[in-house]
Amino acid sequence: MREEIKKVLLSVLAAISIVTLGVLGYELIEGWSLLDALYMTLITVTTVGYGEVHPLSEEGRIFTILILFLGVGLVLYVFSMVTEAIVSGQIQKAMGRRRLEKKIAQLKDHYIICGFGRIGMVIAEMVSKEHPVVVVENDPSQIQRLEEQGFLYLEGDATSEETLLKAGVERARGLFSVLQSDADNVYICLTAKGLNPRLFLVARAAEEDAEKKLLRAGADKVVSPYLIGARRMALTVLRPTVTDFLELAVHKASLDLQIEEITVIERSRLQGQSLLESGIRQKTGAIILAVKKESGQMIYNPPPDYIIEPGDILIALADQKGLMRLKEMAHTLSG
Repeated sequence: MREEIKKVLLSVLAAISIVTLGVLGYELIEGWSLLDALYMTLITVTTVGYGEVHPLSEEGRIFTILILFLGVGLVLYVFSMVTEAIVSGQIQKAMGRRRLEKKIAQLKDHYIICGFGRIGMVIAEMVSKEHPVVVVENDPSQIQRLEEQGFLYLEGDATSEETLLKAGVERARGLFSVLQSDADNVYICLTAKGLNPRLFLVARAAEEDAEKKLLRAGADKVVSPYLIGARRMALTVLRPTVTDFLELAVHKASLDLQIEEITVIERSRLQGQSLLESGIRQKTGAIILAVKKESGQMIYNPPPDYIIEPGDILIALADQKGLMRLKEMAHTLSG
């Protein structure tokens, strides 16, 4: 594309050079004024054909023929270059869009992010480290950012059923609806859940009373960025050390200490053992902060005699190596 622009610019410069040559030629050969020379050059180059400004000498007519051939040829060349640049740009855009749609059509168990504002961008950056993501956006300025950052995306209305189907909502694992309008987020939840009842839906709520509507529309989780932000700011003052610890454990990927959730599979070697018998603390160094049961019940700070069951989600605090060993224990079959 840059090469095509360069060609067009060079052609335009050549056209300016020919006009300059024509003006100087008529001034020198015919002794005309600047305005008369410019006028004669332009009507010759553009083939308007209004007639001669003044009667031409024989030298002047020969010079006019030269300008005519050079000018008309260059004008046609410039026009063809500009047309080619426009058409090829559209073709490249269409081909790029087709490649994106083809890649999206091959995805499965991916996550769809509706909206690429400040919240959507952070979600895309975090989730894409572990799962494929597709962003749905219709703002041209955000589309440019998506292309620069290399995310798979669809340009279109996220509230449209057709757009969600193109994004692979029927094959997706989850969807984030983070548009600024609560009404749009409600509509997306209704549409997406209708197309894929198994879809895990997380929706953004701008207004406090929107949470109930979003939950009724099918959202599994509703998050209010303003409310969370306000609470976080208050805790920074009231519980600064706790806030710093959680910030390090949850958000600082460069540090060893992390909080992770690990699911215990059916017939896992951990199944039927107590936390004490499993030796999780001794073998991995992990601290089990909580256990979420399949029923949804959350057991905080489980006791040493807690019996681990299939489907339990262990919320563990450890370094990366410890978490990897714990995941291996939870996913290894007994016997």
